[in-house]
Amino acid sequence: MAAAASSQQQPVLTYWDRNPPFAAVALAQHANLALQHAADPKATNKTTATLKFPSGEELVGVPIIVKFLTRLGAQNGSNLYGPTPLSACQVDQWIETSLQLVSGQQFEALCGRLSDYLSLRSFFVGYDVTAADMAIWGQLQACPLWKKVRQSPSAAHLARWFDHISNLPACAAAVEDLSPSKKREAAAAADTAAGKGGGDVGSFDVGLPNAQMGKVVTRFPPEPSGYLHIGHAKAALLNQHFANIYQGKLLVRFDDTNPTKEKDEFVENIIKDMQTLGLQYETITYTSDYFPQMLDLGERLIKAGVLYADDTPVDQMREERMHGIESKRRSRSVEETLAMFKEMQAGSEEGLKNCLRFKLDMQAGNKALRDPVAFRCNLQHHWRTAHKYKVGLRNGYMHF
Repeated sequence: MAAAASSQQQPVLTYWDRNPPFAAVALAQHANLALQHAADPKATNKTTATLKFPSGEELVGVPIIVKFLTRLGAQNGSNLYGPTPLSACQVDQWIETSLQLVSGQQFEALCGRLSDYLSLRSFFVGYDVTAADMAIWGQLQACPLWKKVRQSPSAAHLARWFDHISNLPACAAAVEDLSPSKKREAAAAADTAAGKGGGDVGSFDVGLPNAQMGKVVTRFPPEPSGYLHIGHAKAALLNQHFANIYQGKLLVRFDDTNPTKEKDEFVENIIKDMQTLGLQYETITYTSDYFPQMLDLGERLIKAGVLYADDTPVDQMREERMHGIESKRRSRSVEETLAMFKEMQAGSEEGLKNCLRFKLDMQAGNKALRDPVAFRCNLQHHWRTAHKYKVGLRNGYMHF
C-alpha cells in the first residue's frame, strides 16, 4: 500500500458500486498511498465498504478506513490529522459526523448546520485540508440529495467549500475513478459489444438511448386517491435513478383529476412517503394547476374542428362506438359546440347532458379510438379548486 507495505501483499478496498468510498480513495491519492480497490459484483445496498487485509482482518466502514489511511499516510509525511493532538481529535469527531450525511428527512437541516459552521472557515479543522474535509466531502459526493440541497441559500457556505475540495486533484481523480454513472455506461457499452442481454435478474442498470447528460427530466405522477404501494415506490425510484445517473431532474406532479376519490390526506401521506424513500425531486406541481390551460386547449381544438359536443346517452354512445356508428351530433358546427362548451363550464342543465368528443375514425380497428370522450362535466367538490371548474379533461389525456 505504501513504502511500509511494499514487502507484503496490499489490502483491498471493496464496496457497492452505487455507493463508492470517495473519501477513502481521494485521501489515499492525496497522501500518495497506492490503494487497491474494486467494486464487489455481489454487493447490495446493505453492503458496507470494507478494507480486507491478507491476514484475514478487515476494517469495515468508510470512517474507520479513512482513519487508518490517515495514520498510514503520516508515515509518508502526510499530515491529514492536523498539527496537534486536539486537531486530531476534532478530525476524528468530524469523520464520525460524516456518517449522518445520507439521504433522509434530516439531511437538509444537517447541511444547513455545516454551512453555518463554515461561514467564516475554509476547512473543518484548522487552516488546511484534513481527513475531516475528505470524509465529509466524500459523503456529500455520494449522496444524490446533495445536488438539490446545495442550491438552497442555507447551504451556500457548504457548497462553496464543497466546490473548493472537489477541485483538489486527489478528489477530482477519485470522482473520475469511481463515478457510478461512468462505470455503468462503460459496462453497458461492453455488454452491447459482447451481445449480452439483461439476463433474468431484476436491475436498474439500463440506459436511455440517446439521452444527454444534464438534459434528462423524469416525472413521478401519483394520483392522490389512495396511499402509495410497492408499484408506486418502484416507479418513483426508477425515475429517480435515471434523473441521477444522467444528472437531470425529477419532477413530481399530482394527477388530481378525480375529485370523487381525492383527499388532501392522501397528498400529505404521499409526500411523507416520498421523503422516506429519499426522493430528490425538483418541484411538486398539480394537474389542477393547469385547469385553465386545459379549458383554453379545449376551445382551440373546437375551433380547429377536432372536438364536437355530444349529448348522446352513455349507453347509446357505447353501443354506437362498438358498431362504428357515427353520432348524430358529429356534424355539429364549431359555433354550436363552442356555445355548448360554455354551458358545460357553467354546469347548466343542458351542459351536464353533453361531453366533448374527439373527431377521429369511427371505423378504427382499435375501438378506443372511435371518437373517445375528451371533456366531461363533474360537479364534485375538488380538494384544491372547490367548485370553480365544472368540466375537465379526461384523466387518460393528462399524461401527454
